[in-house]
Amino acid sequence: MGVLRAFEAAARLGSFTAAAGELHLTQSAVSRQIRGLEEQLGAELFTRERQTVRLTMAGEAYAQEIRAALRRVSAATLAFRANPRGGTLNLAILPTFGTRWLAPRLPQFLAHNPGITVNLTTRLVPFDFQAESMDAAIHFGTPQWPGATLDGLMNETVVPVCSPGLLAQHPIRSAADLLSAPLLHLVSRPDAWERWFAAMGVHAAEVHGMLVDQFAMAAQAATAGLGCALLPRFLIDGELARGDLVMPVDGPLESGSYYLAWPAHREGYPPLQAFRDWIRRAAQPQV
Repeated sequence: MGVLRAFEAAARLGSFTAAAGELHLTQSAVSRQIRGLEEQLGAELFTRERQTVRLTMAGEAYAQEIRAALRRVSAATLAFRANPRGGTLNLAILPTFGTRWLAPRLPQFLAHNPGITVNLTTRLVPFDFQAESMDAAIHFGTPQWPGATLDGLMNETVVPVCSPGLLAQHPIRSAADLLSAPLLHLVSRPDAWERWFAAMGVHAAEVHGMLVDQFAMAAQAATAGLGCALLPRFLIDGELARGDLVMPVDGPLESGSYYLAWPAHREGYPPLQAFRDWIRRAAQPQV
């Protein structure tokens, strides 16, 4: 590890002397470590020209791989130090699903699994499990994620909603009436309104309106009276119960499913197994 750290520092700083200063070593010690690494690899990593060094093409590629590996080692060490008696689950979540559905339920999981620490990172799109040190992720859409196993959690049903004030300004009695009202569109689902109108039997050639990038922002914008939004019913139960949002027409539409995804090499990881068992139960419909 010491040799690899010396190489990464020299590659990043472009100088054996600067790397030595960062690592509190002598310049000759760094030079010897890198020379030994080159002998072990059977190829030069740096081109040496008088008092300067620069990475070879192969050295540049190797540096990127080593830098990513060292980050993963550092993250694993930090996680272990934070919770040496249990385990750490690094989970990527969809922002609004995480704040509206998962976060209120996580205390239950942690109460039953006191040795596990859960770290949450928001993601809007699938990422490469090999490139990032995530144990699992919440996924929406088609049950496909290269190199991952997916477990179905729940279906999503979207409903049209708006503020009471906007409904008073735009009398809406049928799905077709929504064509004359301002509509809010989610960037990640640009054709959601078109699909909803088609399911309601309404021809909608062009549907315009304000774009937002997250469900939480769409819900807030709809509450403020900026337009009508198509939102997952289970994410806005609070707003509907308080009357902040109302459904101008009865038009539920099943729009997709949520999944828990994880890389094959984490299949037997105990914190993931515990979380997988718990979220399956938590996602079951309450009767």
